[in-house]
Amino acid sequence: MGGLRRRSLLAAAGGTAAAAGLTSTGPSPAQAVPRAAAVGATEAPAPSGRRPGPDDRKVDALLARMTLEEKLGQLQQLPWAYDTGPGGPGTKAVEEAARAGRLGSVLSIFGARTCNALQRIAVEESRLGIPLLFGLDVIHGFWTTFPIPLAQAASFDPQVAAWDAEVSAREARSNGVHWTFAPMMDVTHEPRWGRIAEGNGEDPYLTAAFAAAKVRGYQGDRLSAGDRIAACAKHFVAYGGAEGGRDYNTVDVSESRLRNLYLPPFKAALDAGAATVMAAFNTIGGVPAHANPHTLTDLLRREWGFDGMVVSDWNGVQELIPHGVAEDGADAARLALNAGVDMEMTSTHLVTHGKRLLREGRISARRVDDAVARVLRLKFALGLFAHPYADEDGAIGAPSTKSRAAARAAASRSMVLLKNDRGVLPLARSVGSLAVVGPFGDSTDLLGTWVMPPAAEKFPAGTVLDAVRRAAPGSTVRHARGVAPQGDDTSGIPAAVAAAEACEVTVVVVGEPPALSGEAAARSDIGLPGAQRQLVEAVAGTGKPFVVVLVNGRPLTVADWVERAPAVLVAWHPGIEAGPALADVLFGAVDPGGKLPVSFPRSAGQIPVHYNHENTGRPYSPDDKYTSKYLDLPDGPQFPFGHGLSYTTFRTGAPELSTGRIAVGALREGDTVEVAATVTNTGSRPGDEVVQLYVHDRVASIAQPVRRLRGFQRVTLAPGKSRTVRFRLAAADLGFWSNDPHGEFRLEPGAVDLYVGGSSAADQKATLTLT
Repeated sequence: MGGLRRRSLLAAAGGTAAAAGLTSTGPSPAQAVPRAAAVGATEAPAPSGRRPGPDDRKVDALLARMTLEEKLGQLQQLPWAYDTGPGGPGTKAVEEAARAGRLGSVLSIFGARTCNALQRIAVEESRLGIPLLFGLDVIHGFWTTFPIPLAQAASFDPQVAAWDAEVSAREARSNGVHWTFAPMMDVTHEPRWGRIAEGNGEDPYLTAAFAAAKVRGYQGDRLSAGDRIAACAKHFVAYGGAEGGRDYNTVDVSESRLRNLYLPPFKAALDAGAATVMAAFNTIGGVPAHANPHTLTDLLRREWGFDGMVVSDWNGVQELIPHGVAEDGADAARLALNAGVDMEMTSTHLVTHGKRLLREGRISARRVDDAVARVLRLKFALGLFAHPYADEDGAIGAPSTKSRAAARAAASRSMVLLKNDRGVLPLARSVGSLAVVGPFGDSTDLLGTWVMPPAAEKFPAGTVLDAVRRAAPGSTVRHARGVAPQGDDTSGIPAAVAAAEACEVTVVVVGEPPALSGEAAARSDIGLPGAQRQLVEAVAGTGKPFVVVLVNGRPLTVADWVERAPAVLVAWHPGIEAGPALADVLFGAVDPGGKLPVSFPRSAGQIPVHYNHENTGRPYSPDDKYTSKYLDLPDGPQFPFGHGLSYTTFRTGAPELSTGRIAVGALREGDTVEVAATVTNTGSRPGDEVVQLYVHDRVASIAQPVRRLRGFQRVTLAPGKSRTVRFRLAAADLGFWSNDPHGEFRLEPGAVDLYVGGSSAADQKATLTLT
């Protein structure tokens, strides 16, 4: 979602999971879908194979009573000024539309009392009393702010996403919110793109697992439950492929890449029951996603059978005009509705022009009824007709002890240790003196992008400085900021150097302010902003031990200083429990077991650089100039996908297969191959390792990525202990989608190399032959 007006409303601004009382949600990888029949319709019908739902008769009865104006009204979503109740500035148009029965949904509204006041207008004053659907961007927390989604993906533990979603749903639903515009599952190879912070990185398999977990966490088993909200799979589709990493920009993508890279997380989210889908801002092959019948109708509805609701993004229907595919508002409404958009967010072209479009035959009554039915089915599923009002006495007004414990566990579990030379980490709690320097050492601006201003103001993040002082109460802790988060002023560096020289060890907390990531926050240079690099170099010049803690919303280029830093810990934007979670990791109460969900490039000029690239006819060779490489950079990223160290060490043995050969036909019938690998803690401390399984199809009719993640498991091992980790490879893991626009999934005979280990650079290998 986005838009200047919307951003003005919602600007970015120790415990265990068991203690938080949260359930476990494991990964659910996308499955292959069968080839669909060719489709040529220009409007989106209901799926032909949709099973009758429990509320269909009620929906049909209500549709029969509705006027055309009331039907079109159900397809309209309008924004709300979240800090005002009915009668406040900017709310008159919303109230009048609700009273007239010409409004289906309101976004950017919360608070049980405020929501109830507006809901009463719709339910008690409109002709049919159809309740409103209230939506809000609950991206990584409501009151309890969890780590940003990119950080959550670094845990390689989908349960972390489920904790966030469960806590968020409970807090949001108690405050009148029915629907969140999350999870975002846009796979991207573009770290310059600010919205990488909202997603899960560069891999479709990892993203699919986290998307499914978050959907289940939000929705649970029953949407009408008082602690659940409807999820929204966004942005459909290929938004992460924006050229140059510039938000809202063009995407040009082949059908095979669309299906192999961008679509699997959406299929996983829908398989997990996602109630809604949001269209993307970008074009796909020149066709804007809001007017794309191939993706919204042929694929989403006909091929996948999705019978939920599709909502536009903020002003997305209106933007078909500047895209250059719609002449005016009426034309934009026609294109969007016929492509498959059911609800229009913010702009009002369906309500304004729908009656004329229907009269002129440019849209059909059948399509209008289909869209309205999708909206009404969601409202029935949420229980809004039976229970339209929130319990004002039961509204949650602050994070609980349990929710904070969950956020703390999620944050510490998401941190990634990039390097740890000479065992600088973990810090000893008995250390005599310790310096905390850097612009984020005493900062509460650690919540990340997409945090509601009231949450940021009422419940800021705990600081690293305070947490370090609590973790080492007998130590002398010195502090100096050194430099600001942005700007060229270096006058504070001498004080930071003096603090470092006076102490045994220094923690340098640097990175990006949350405002530099998220929507409309593309950066051409993704190094440390301002004078922060000079601060790191100055501390390095003291010759004393130090650790760099990165708080960031994207991968950063660190090549200009990383070799001088003995230890580097990526904390991302960790959320409300930032300080305590960081102290847990810095002092060794929690072993850093996270892994990079996205590659860290050496230079912005190297982008895109990602592990799952295709080979070329001239793959990289250091000794041959005429191969694919840069003259002025080493090959590959600074730190690859899946990389992350521990305070102990691990060894993963070669993969063992249940069979070395399997027939393509057997795979199509559902047979699988088991892959087993034994991982051993070879160090002196307990720790976490993420065992990762990658596949590479050596020879295929379409060039395949050099590696594809197809399994992962995070394990905790005591020193000297081993565990055998098992994966099952099915057809979906060993085949790929072709460029057939109607959907062709191919399984081809040949050799497939399987790699297991602790990153995408794993070298333990076995070969499976498909016959």
